Amino acid sequence: MDAQRALLDELMGSARNLTDEERRGYRELKWDDNEVCRFYMVRFCPHDLFVNTKSDLGVCPKVHDPKLKESFEKSPRHDSYVPKFEAELAHFCEKLVSDLDRKVRRGRERLAQEVEVPPPPPISAEKSEQLSVLEEKIRNLLEQVESLGEAGKVDEAEALMRKVEILNFEKTALTQQPQLDKALMVAQEKKMALCEICGSFLIANDAAERIQSHVTGKQHIGYGMVRDFLAEYQEAKEKAREEERLTREKEAEERRKLREKENESLRRKSDSVDRERDRYRERSRERNGRGSWDRGRGSDTRNGREGSRDRYRKRGRSRSRSPIKHSHRRSSRSPSRRSHERI
Repeated sequence: MDAQRALLDELMGSARNLTDEERRGYRELKWDDNEVCRFYMVRFCPHDLFVNTKSDLGVCPKVHDPKLKESFEKSPRHDSYVPKFEAELAHFCEKLVSDLDRKVRRGRERLAQEVEVPPPPPISAEKSEQLSVLEEKIRNLLEQVESLGEAGKVDEAEALMRKVEILNFEKTALTQQPQLDKALMVAQEKKMALCEICGSFLIANDAAERIQSHVTGKQHIGYGMVRDFLAEYQEAKEKAREEERLTREKEAEERRKLREKENESLRRKSDSVDRERDRYRERSRERNGRGSWDRGRGSDTRNGREGSRDRYRKRGRSRSRSPIKHSHRRSSRSPSRRSHERI
């Protein structure tokens, strides 16, 4: 019926049976609406796993629509929503498994518990009288068996011994019946086994058909799917955390190498600056050493030159200012020239 309904929904739409009035307020569901079951979208819905079993979760309150699931799988946002939906499903399944594990622990403790046999209750007066009669009969029969044995009547003695064994069995049954019942109960309890997957009690060494029926049952398969999904989800999370850790370590290593490279570059620059400074200082010392010697030598030369120049100037001034030389110059001019100068 559900398959036929889904087929009609696919062919005619989910609003095929609505009236015109109902169609006005009808809104087509999308896979990301809150009314849609996200568990069904991404993997499976736990409500569908335990129908008509002791672990039945009831009907899922959300919408399960194959068309919406197909739309979700084809959506470009599929990969970005899968981790979120899987996390919600894992949280729900973890609660289921936690409750089941508590049930399994209680069952395991019940099977492992040693049941102490209580002391036998006091024998009533009626049973005490019956025991006295039985013991008296057994004693008399044993005396007869001994007499017959001494007389060589072996067959008769064996017949009486069989009667003695019957009386002993009645005596044991009369005195130890409660203990026997308790021992049988303990033996039956120890024959039970516990399924670690779904928490069901089984009969140990049961027939293969019954074991197969249990293994293929909804409850066993359902909890198996839940446990497998949780194991896969945890493994994926561990793998993602490991990849993230390796990525962080790789980035830290790259940053460390970059810092070392920068430090090495700075160190080389510093060494280059230091070497350049040392060379500059060395050249400065060399220039300072040559300059002091040149300055001393140059001062003497300049002093000599300046002294000779000064002497020359003084000699020139003394010549120009001498009266004899001036008069000689004036007298050396010709009279014609002087007369011409006057005219």
